[in-house]
Amino acid sequence: MWVERKAGESMKIDTILNNGAIYTGDPNRPFARSVGIHHGVVIGLDDDLSGVEAVTYADLGGRCTVPGFNDAHMHFSTMGVEMSQLDVSYTAAESLDALYGLVEEHAASLSADAWVIGHGYDQNRIGGHPDLRVLDTITGGRPAYLLHNSHHMAVVNSPALAAAGIDAAEHMVVPPGGDLGRDSDGRFTGLLLERAMTIVSSAIWPLELETIVSGIGAASEWAVRNGLTSATEPGLGGDVIGNSAVDFRAFQVAHERGLLDVRMTLMPYITAFHELGGSDRPEGWGIDLGLRSGFGDRFLRLGPVKMLTDGSLIGRTAATCCEYRGEPGNRGLLQWEGPEIEQLIVDAHVNGWQVAAHAIGDRSLNHVLDGVEKAQAKLYRPDHRHRIEHAAIVSPEQVERIARLGMVPVPQGKFISTLGDGFLEALEDDQHSHIYRMQSFLDAGVCLPGSSDAPVVAGEPLQGIHDMVNRKTTAGRVLGESERVTVSEAVRAYTFGSAFAVHEGDVKGVLAPGYLADLVVLSDDIFTIAAERIGELEVIATMVNGSFVFDSAIQ
Repeated sequence: MWVERKAGESMKIDTILNNGAIYTGDPNRPFARSVGIHHGVVIGLDDDLSGVEAVTYADLGGRCTVPGFNDAHMHFSTMGVEMSQLDVSYTAAESLDALYGLVEEHAASLSADAWVIGHGYDQNRIGGHPDLRVLDTITGGRPAYLLHNSHHMAVVNSPALAAAGIDAAEHMVVPPGGDLGRDSDGRFTGLLLERAMTIVSSAIWPLELETIVSGIGAASEWAVRNGLTSATEPGLGGDVIGNSAVDFRAFQVAHERGLLDVRMTLMPYITAFHELGGSDRPEGWGIDLGLRSGFGDRFLRLGPVKMLTDGSLIGRTAATCCEYRGEPGNRGLLQWEGPEIEQLIVDAHVNGWQVAAHAIGDRSLNHVLDGVEKAQAKLYRPDHRHRIEHAAIVSPEQVERIARLGMVPVPQGKFISTLGDGFLEALEDDQHSHIYRMQSFLDAGVCLPGSSDAPVVAGEPLQGIHDMVNRKTTAGRVLGESERVTVSEAVRAYTFGSAFAVHEGDVKGVLAPGYLADLVVLSDDIFTIAAERIGELEVIATMVNGSFVFDSAIQ
């Protein structure tokens, strides 16, 4: 911002920001013109600062200023790593032929034994999945692994199978919770769904520590340019695709090297948990040293335990109560049997963990809700805030149960525009009103976070807020008009709501005395511009811990 430094011997606070249109997020004091900051914490607003001097003054130029954006569910490190990989998304390749052209050109630029790794394709938009036989002919004998935009399926070629120690497709052993894609003649097409991805991904991952650290640094630079000051990474370690036991260390290294300007809450994946002396004891099940949710500091902390219960809606692998449109018999895949899902939730709950259960389909959601009810019956915890990641298909009865159980659903606004047309095609018409609810949760008294699931879709918070308010698909259809939220509700979701979702609503998401000094300065007033223009807004500056980590005015 436009900064003036003043020298002197008298006692001063660190910073005063003046001349702003500041939305504080505090219902008791919603707007301010100035904010005082000391040691990374807000200490006062407006008249609180009368007679107070500062070492640094900054003029906000009358611009709209809001608390720092917080993404409650984004694969931060994966997004950073993918920035250096081949993009085969619809924006890069609008057809299968275009995708094949990109793959062939990229493969030719690699060494003879290198992997051809791409990410982001969507069969719904390009006319189908890539095919193993075509990939065999265009990759020059190199192994290929093309990740679907949902990250719940991938297509491989024959050299990739060979690299994974598989000499023929018919010799593959598909783990429970996975499946293979086949054509009308029963031939394997190269498509690996859900846990079947591990058949080949084990030959690629884990990545080198330095690769992950570099990706975290790249993601951090992107994040602060887009106003993101906090994020929650869902599912490190365990056997999650693309993650490994070194991921937590990579975040620590990135932080130590000054590469990470974003406050991170890191979720361990549930398969990293094991017995620590008996699951019925409070310290008896979890990760080593008995650590649990909440351990850490204000920059790196241990969050909920993540667990997948089903697949993806866009990939038609989410576990649903009804069959997918045009696919008789397909009701998706559970990652565990229902009783196993429920028991895992009980064990995590009893051992003090906050649970973040990926449940996209309404069938899997029933098991999650049943598990939380059983957990509370066994050991009542008044403010557990167990989460439902995505909560994509939710019936009115399930909305009521979520509210009654004190749970936090975590839907993604950007899914509406990017993937919404595919959602509408996947489900029968009577299910459309159940897709990615938002206003229904607010009406039920549930705290709504904001999140993107990037890099599944674009992660810019302003784009997510735009979609929460407008809810229009790529084709211009409104997906759930009654589920639109107001601008104020969407901004609160992307600030306070996401902080609340990880038990940090008492220290961030609001610009009030005692809260962390994380904020974003916008190019225009998000509360007064036309709703359809929210996505056009730009981030002028981003402050984390009382310091500007991005400032376009002086860059």
